[in-house]
Amino acid sequence: MLKDEYKIYEDKMQKSIDSVAADFAAVRAGRANAAVLDRITVDYYGSPTPIQQIASISSPDARTLMIQPWDGSALKLIEKAIQNSDLGINPQNDGRALRLNFPQLTEERRKELVKQIRKYNEAGKVAIRNIRRDALENFKKQEKRSEITEDEMDMVEKDLQKLTDNSCKKLDELLAKKEKELMAV
Repeated sequence: MLKDEYKIYEDKMQKSIDSVAADFAAVRAGRANAAVLDRITVDYYGSPTPIQQIASISSPDARTLMIQPWDGSALKLIEKAIQNSDLGINPQNDGRALRLNFPQLTEERRKELVKQIRKYNEAGKVAIRNIRRDALENFKKQEKRSEITEDEMDMVEKDLQKLTDNSCKKLDELLAKKEKELMAV
């Protein structure tokens, strides 16, 4: 039974790591990457809709994304959503498609992006520590109800700390990789 509950917290920590990895993917590193559009939603017929659901996204070259909506009336809506986002790129509208040209990042912008991903990393670590805290509270309640022994509780605490440390280490590895990618000219 302990293993099953422990696995639940392990899965939650992995989801936190995956979430931070997705946040990192959405940060552009000078190359055209469709993942930067993942967070942008378009008010399409009254409901917020991800761009990927109403248009095809292609990358004709390393610095350009092309967005072709399936419904021509969505073109202006997509353009407006991109302009209102924090992407910092103004789309070019040719009447049928939008082109996003990704300029080379300046040193200042690179440093801003590194600060941003460090914040994502720290938020991920906080989430992982909160999961550990919740798990410990749960197991302490079980110990009070005599469902688990003191020795099992000590083992659980050590295992949870080890899992937390490993999860934070994975986040730091992701951060180092993304920082290197961002600072590469």
